[in-house]
Amino acid sequence: MARGKDKGLKSTVALVPCSSYDPERVYQALKQGLSLIGGIEKYVCREEKVLLKMNLVREADAERAVTTHPVVVEMLARILAEEHYIDVSAGDSGGFGSSVRSMERLGMREELTKYGCRMAPFDEAVRTEYPQGIHAKEFMLARDVTEADALISVCKMKTHALEHITGAVKNQYGCVQGKHKAAGHTRYPSAESMARMIVDLNLLVRPRLYVMDGIVAMEGNGPTSGDPVPMNVLLLSTDPVALDSVFARLVYLDPEAVPTEVAGAQMGLGTWREDDIDLVTPDGPLSMLSAVKKYGKPDFRVNRKKGKAEGIMNTVTFLRFLKPAPRIDADKCRRCGVCVESCPVEGKALRFSKGRDHPPVYNYRKCIRCFCCQEMCPHKAIYVRGRR
Repeated sequence: MARGKDKGLKSTVALVPCSSYDPERVYQALKQGLSLIGGIEKYVCREEKVLLKMNLVREADAERAVTTHPVVVEMLARILAEEHYIDVSAGDSGGFGSSVRSMERLGMREELTKYGCRMAPFDEAVRTEYPQGIHAKEFMLARDVTEADALISVCKMKTHALEHITGAVKNQYGCVQGKHKAAGHTRYPSAESMARMIVDLNLLVRPRLYVMDGIVAMEGNGPTSGDPVPMNVLLLSTDPVALDSVFARLVYLDPEAVPTEVAGAQMGLGTWREDDIDLVTPDGPLSMLSAVKKYGKPDFRVNRKKGKAEGIMNTVTFLRFLKPAPRIDADKCRRCGVCVESCPVEGKALRFSKGRDHPPVYNYRKCIRCFCCQEMCPHKAIYVRGRR
């Protein structure tokens, strides 16, 4: 069973510049990044069953920056093939639809097959107990996860309505098999409780390595309805909290505003503190200040506000109505019903109460502010805004 970060040891994060998804450029950048942290063989044995756990939140074209870009996953598969790893697969449990279909839409089948990498369907759930968990004691994991010897988490640099950002730590929620993910939102409805559950999940499945696709990130209304923005970096680390803290600082976001960062540090998964992180690049070590100056984007659109104390928000009933809430842009809504289907609340917190000729209508007394509707909307019609 995986353990958290050992105290007293610094975490290394490799930052490699990469300005396009040209396969050869990405391949060379990944090779550089892996070399900076000791090489792939330091973390994964050749005889092990390796799973490249990407972000396939829902079906989308690569240029929208909704998913981990296929070239990053394909070039990792190429590197593993060249290093004679013979049992490699790639996949994720998306929030809606088939993960295999998502990979096929991204054109991955032929390229992965070329490098001997299979597409993992993540379509079967296995009840997995975790008695060591601090906040969560059991998960319904995808069988592809439970049968893998080693996970490599290949995440995407994106904003997130609930957790501010989704990156290395949050990526592991896709290890929960798809139809069971909605139950997690109802059981852990707040950003803080969801973050602690996800940290427990990381400590259970504990990927050997985390690779972040930040060549083109998503800002604004993430994690699926935001806008692509070049960040021109790949980040690699064995510490997901440290990696996400570098991401946060590059977009001028205080890591302490990110629930998964706070929970990750408190529960021993990793560190977000600058003094505990060694940042390395192909040109040598780099201070965080220099990295932010060289690669940062101060106008990156992300929620930079720190959340209210969870206890206050949960015990004072009327404050619930002041929390940010999902809203529908009627001009963009196509009445497809994906948001209604994605709502995890029993009895649904939004319905076509005015008929299918009109957008769904929210019952904010039922809404738990999990933002699954906003995350799954394929038409960028749902956004999150504070209520008066």
